[in-house]
Amino acid sequence: MNKTIFITGAAKRIGKEIALTYMKLGWNIIIHYNSSKHEADELASEINRVNPNTAITVQGNLDVKEDIEKIIKRVLVAFPTIDLLINNASTFYPTPIEEISEDHWEKLIGSNLKGPMFLIKGLGEKLRESKGSIINITDTNLSKGVANFSIYSAAKAGLDAITKGLARELAPEIKVNAIAPGAMLEPPDITWTEEQKNKVIDSIPLKRMGSEKDIAEAVKFLAESDYITGQIIKVDGGRSL
Repeated sequence: MNKTIFITGAAKRIGKEIALTYMKLGWNIIIHYNSSKHEADELASEINRVNPNTAITVQGNLDVKEDIEKIIKRVLVAFPTIDLLINNASTFYPTPIEEISEDHWEKLIGSNLKGPMFLIKGLGEKLRESKGSIINITDTNLSKGVANFSIYSAAKAGLDAITKGLARELAPEIKVNAIAPGAMLEPPDITWTEEQKNKVIDSIPLKRMGSEKDIAEAVKFLAESDYITGQIIKVDGGRSL
C-alpha cells in the first residue's frame, strides 16, 4: 500500500518541489491550495500521468475555521493512511507597526500558525496510526529580528514553538520537526534586481542561493530519520551563522 503525503500550499514553489520529490517515490500526494487552482490541477495531472490515481487536490483558506474543517474531512477519506504532513503554506508581507490591522493579524497568523495547529489536531489520529511524521516550514531569520515583519515573525516563531512542544506531546508515535529555509526564492510577486540578489548572496557563506530542491531533500531526510524529533533544521547556506 502506498504511503500518503499531505502538503499545504503545494501548487507552487517549495510545496510543488516536495510533491514532485514524493511522486518519484510513488507516494499518494494530497495537494492543498487556496487560490492557485490552475497550478494545483496541473500538478495533480502531471503526477497522475506518471503514477495513476495517486494525486488529488484540496482547496481551502487556512485563515478560515470552516475551510480548515473541510480540508481535514477531505484529507481523512482521500487515502487509507496519512504518513507525512507538511505545513508549508504561508502568507508573507510586511506590516510596519503604524499600519498593523486586525486583518493583517488574522491573515498572517492564520496560514502560518493557526492552520498548521488545527490541521495537526484534526489529522493527529491518522498520523498516530501510521506512526507518521509532521514537518513544519518556518524561517531561518527569526532569531535576528526582521523590521516591518513583526506579525509574520511572531507567527513563524509560534510554529517553531509548537514544533518543539508537539514533538514531546505526540511522541513516541509521531515525529515533529521543522525546516527553516534561508534565501531560496524571491518573495511572491517580487523580482529582485541583480544588485539585490548579489547583496543576499554576499551574506551567505556558501555564496549561492538555495533552491526548492534543497528543502525537498531536507524534508525527505527528516521524514526517513527514525530518531530525530523536535528539531528545527536550518537550510540557509550558513547565512544564520
